[in-house]
Amino acid sequence: MTMAGLAQDFSTRYPLIAGQGNFGNLDGDAPAAMRYTEAKMARITSELLRDIEKETVNMRPNYDGTRKEPMVFLLQFQIFY
Repeated sequence: MTMAGLAQDFSTRYPLIAGQGNFGNLDGDAPAAMRYTEAKMARITSELLRDIEKETVNMRPNYDGTRKEPMVFLLQFQIFY
């Protein structure tokens, strides 16, 4: 799912991104260009990362090998309908 989809309150039960700008609508209008939008993590997204430092999931190097990222997220609530 794209960032625009994660910001739409009609696409997911709990939007994981707090978006500012045009992220599309139910009428089929496309999201605005990247330069016209901004986004940050929604408050509920911190629940996905709550126990990440406790080695609850396997980690792998990111795209350039400078950091590690989780291979999966263990969810305690349903995100999608």
